[in-house]
Amino acid sequence: MDTRARIAWNLRNLRVSQKVTQENLAVDAQVDRTVISDMERGKHNASIDLMDRLAVALSIDISEFFAEPSLSEGKPEPMRAGRKPKA
Repeated sequence: MDTRARIAWNLRNLRVSQKVTQENLAVDAQVDRTVISDMERGKHNASIDLMDRLAVALSIDISEFFAEPSLSEGKPEPMRAGRKPKA
């Protein structure tokens, strides 16, 4: 898995596991929602500054974006569409 794909995988996995929508993460990281979407699809080459803001917004260390996913993990599922996740 290349680095961009690894970051995309981990970003989605971390965001979904915390039940944070792309829109809310984008607001917290001060970027457009499409940047989050593009990153999760491996289509955006994020700067270190952006990755740092995302890490702060998710309350994680930036190194978690670079962690190798275990082979037993399935692909992170997207959250339901809409502004607020169901509890």
